[in-house]
Amino acid sequence: MKKRIILSSGNAHKVKEIKGILKDLPFEVVSKNDLGYEDFDVEEDGSTLEENALKKAEELHKLTKGIVIADDTGLYVDAIKGEPGVYSARYAGEDATYADNNKKLLNKLRNVPMEKRTAYFKTVIAIVFEDGSKMTVEGICKGHIASQERGNRGFGYDPLFVPEGNDKSFAEMSEEEKNKISHRSNALKHLRIKLEEALEDFGNQ
Repeated sequence: MKKRIILSSGNAHKVKEIKGILKDLPFEVVSKNDLGYEDFDVEEDGSTLEENALKKAEELHKLTKGIVIADDTGLYVDAIKGEPGVYSARYAGEDATYADNNKKLLNKLRNVPMEKRTAYFKTVIAIVFEDGSKMTVEGICKGHIASQERGNRGFGYDPLFVPEGNDKSFAEMSEEEKNKISHRSNALKHLRIKLEEALEDFGNQ
């Protein structure tokens, strides 16, 4: 019988991406929505991505049986002391849209030359195992912030973020191109390693 992994997100894109990374491991990946927890929500009031991811995973673990994973992502821009960071999703306010956040970021960088617009995306994934033990993994993608929005794919800051070694923004890339190098993909690869190790431990018990 497959072990179950429950995602604290209802985001269909994330579910698909995680299933793809873990496809040949003996896990059944389901979202919180699949289990009837569409309204499950946690206030992300941590001071770090790690705190927020762990809080989301731990709270859902209390309600379900199985391995729970949750993630939090931030964009860190060097020229403005790491902003927006942990506040990336609500940079322009609690009800801010992606467009609002992008506009604020461009305004903050208005007079910053291209060579100083370096930035990185960071994703932290928290895992809470069936016995309550927990750990986190992370993935980083370095790049810079463009002078204007480019492309209409993706979401969030994707139209502004150009990954290192590329001339296209995330929003100009196909999903496949982005997933090869993205921060979330890198974090998921580390997650896979941890899950493989957990399977080995389970098999040796």
